[in-house]
Amino acid sequence: MSSEFNTLRVEQLQATVKAYGILLTKRVPSRGWLKEIREALGLTERQQAARLGIASSTLHKSEQSEAQDRITLGQLRKLADGLGCDLVYALVPRKPLLEVVQDRAKQLAKEEVYGVAHTMTLEDQRPTDERIQMQVNRRAEELLRGKWADLWR
Repeated sequence: MSSEFNTLRVEQLQATVKAYGILLTKRVPSRGWLKEIREALGLTERQQAARLGIASSTLHKSEQSEAQDRITLGQLRKLADGLGCDLVYALVPRKPLLEVVQDRAKQLAKEEVYGVAHTMTLEDQRPTDERIQMQVNRRAEELLRGKWADLWR
């Protein structure tokens, strides 16, 4: 893939996940969404279990599993549907994805350039800090123009 295509792809994905970022400011109910919504609707465990065609004990365990972050997405989706809800699932990057890629390229460039600079220092030929930084930036740009998969070797 070309670096332009990679950049476009990352920018489009970043725009998509940005909308989910607001959810990070919301707290998940300590007893879990399933139990909170079921109780808000006025349904008992027994009533909801009957509606789903499962045992009350199974629903109870599922609600506990959700509250403890141990439920599967498939199970949560099925139980949410039984409450007339949709499961919304997203991964929200902690920082922009393009920045993650650029940081990785810069990290690799530093490792390469500083490795050479160290060898040159041993030979009493170390370039100036300004020159080293210029080489790091140039190498990072080269890496970003290449295959991004190579950044994660």
